[in-house]
Amino acid sequence: MLPEFSYPAVIIAHCDSMKKALVIGATGLVGSQLVKRLLRDERFGEVEAFLRRSTGLSDPGLKEHLVDFDRPEQWQHLIKGDALFSALGTTRKKAGGKQEQWKVDYHYQFQFAAAAARNAVPVLVLVSSVGADPHSRFFYARMKGRLEQDVKSLLFRRLVIIRPGPLSGQREEPRPMEKAGLALMDLLNRAGLMRKYRPIAGEMVARAMINACFDERTGVIVYSAGELFPLAESGGVLPGD
Repeated sequence: MLPEFSYPAVIIAHCDSMKKALVIGATGLVGSQLVKRLLRDERFGEVEAFLRRSTGLSDPGLKEHLVDFDRPEQWQHLIKGDALFSALGTTRKKAGGKQEQWKVDYHYQFQFAAAAARNAVPVLVLVSSVGADPHSRFFYARMKGRLEQDVKSLLFRRLVIIRPGPLSGQREEPRPMEKAGLALMDLLNRAGLMRKYRPIAGEMVARAMINACFDERTGVIVYSAGELFPLAESGGVLPGD
């Protein structure tokens, strides 16, 4: 098993050539922002997204693969590039129960990560969650913890695990309860409480993922919720920011 490190600082590597990014979860809150930023980042020459439906984006640097996640034999040979960004996720309600949510959040992501490792993709950047713990009594935290635990067994030159707090931002479908919860968390944070669970915008997580991709360290690198804010600001400004 690879050694695990957790540091608040990030070191940006100099790139000798443009890189090819692979993305799953490209239509979600974080993934949609991630794809847009990758396409504007001159360090990346190609972006390939694997999804069930199109992002609707039109860009010469973007290639979309519409795939059946339950048929890995159709797509696993295509997982080749410099970094896999894994931001796939759903809710229990949208998925239709715990079993279906586990399939999306754990099984699909692990299958893609395993294919990337077999195809010698050197870097995996994985969106997990604050509180991830394979032994948690809470289903969501246990699912994310199990995914973290299992991807650590795969052979990547660098495995970056991102653990954001509650995500904020414009979603495709309305989530009134989530919106109310984020408002409450914001009030608690302003009072100096629950800082560990400080909400973070999906766009900030996307920025942190890209900056973490260029961290020069090897092995397993874990960024906690609080470390993501300075990490997101560490890589400079892209055109249009």
